[in-house]
Amino acid sequence: MGANFILQRRMDQLGLTQDELAAQCNKALLEITGRPGDMSSRTVRNLLNGTSRRPIGRTCAALERVFGCPVSDLGFSAPSSMQHPPEGPVRRREFIATTTGTAAAVPLIKQRRSVGMSDVSRVAAGMNALVAADDRRGGHKSLADAALAGRAQVLQLQQCNASDRVRRALYSLAAEFTTIAAWACIDLRDLDTAQRYLHESTTFAGLSQDPPTGMRVWINLAMLAYQRQSWTEQLAAAQAGAASTAARRDPFFSSMGRMRLALAHSTLGDPGAARRALGTAQDSLAKAAEDDRPRWTAFYGPAELNHLAAIIFNHNGESATAEAMAHRALARIPAEFQRNRALATCQLALAQLRQGEPEQATATASTVFAIMDGAPMPGRMRSLIGDFHRDLFRLAPSTTYARDWADRMREEWSRA
Repeated sequence: MGANFILQRRMDQLGLTQDELAAQCNKALLEITGRPGDMSSRTVRNLLNGTSRRPIGRTCAALERVFGCPVSDLGFSAPSSMQHPPEGPVRRREFIATTTGTAAAVPLIKQRRSVGMSDVSRVAAGMNALVAADDRRGGHKSLADAALAGRAQVLQLQQCNASDRVRRALYSLAAEFTTIAAWACIDLRDLDTAQRYLHESTTFAGLSQDPPTGMRVWINLAMLAYQRQSWTEQLAAAQAGAASTAARRDPFFSSMGRMRLALAHSTLGDPGAARRALGTAQDSLAKAAEDDRPRWTAFYGPAELNHLAAIIFNHNGESATAEAMAHRALARIPAEFQRNRALATCQLALAQLRQGEPEQATATASTVFAIMDGAPMPGRMRSLIGDFHRDLFRLAPSTTYARDWADRMREEWSRA
């Protein structure tokens, strides 16, 4: 008798431990017979080490329900009562459950397919593609629609047999897809819809028990409150993110949370607290080791930290420092992050304008359109450009460059 490597491989594909497989089988027997099963990790261990090559009927029934295939496909010799006719591989099978040596007929029951980590990886690849699309263009309606379609796919998979580990991973993906949809709505300035999606995402993140997923929700809640100008709500969400499990475990996430705190303090008119939180964020990021983190975190690093610092110093009225931070950010933001480069350029233009350099600021702001390369500007970026436009015409309303800027802006606005 040798080890059953086929069963072990199928367990690995579904992410099942011995205890989890026993629990899944007992659940299957409850569904099939109306009585709970009594399989244990020892039962599964005997199946794996080859001690049980011809399991009893109820064990076979449970295994077939969990894995969605005949026990012969799992490396076992089934009892004669469990043999499946070769001409009907897709027919619903009539299971025979045996208790205390007596056979009892079991009603025909529709089997549910099982899902594993390979399914999770496949769906995650689609999610990562959406994150990459957001990096390039920012939020747009088709991105939100695709994210909601991805969430629907994940929730459908939740109806299948799965281990606890797989279920948590699926809930994490549901939270991720919902957050992408919310983020697209934030970029589009559809803030009420974004609020609804983020509340749904909070539920999925809690069910996932995944700290980085929870961190993402807090960060996005803080961003939404910033867009709504709900300053105290922004501070509360930032504080929750900074105190989260992910932030306690990883300096990278700690830095991310502290940056949101710094932004919250700056919008509340507390530049001292903003500087302290910014300093802590810089120190934490310097301590963060290279690690395998979720794809959505790729935007954050020294470049994005400097971009957010430019926003903070613009809020604080320290325009020269804001300009320096914006230049540092633009020197390091990767080319594929079009939206972030354009947003940092907006901060640079605002800093230059507030230092009394309207012509230079206008030249800088004009490059935003080239950075976006013809793609429609997200609503959040249009709002920043609108701020710049109003300030420019307050400072230099009659200049040629201001009139040229207005013509260019109308042309770009018409593309949206």
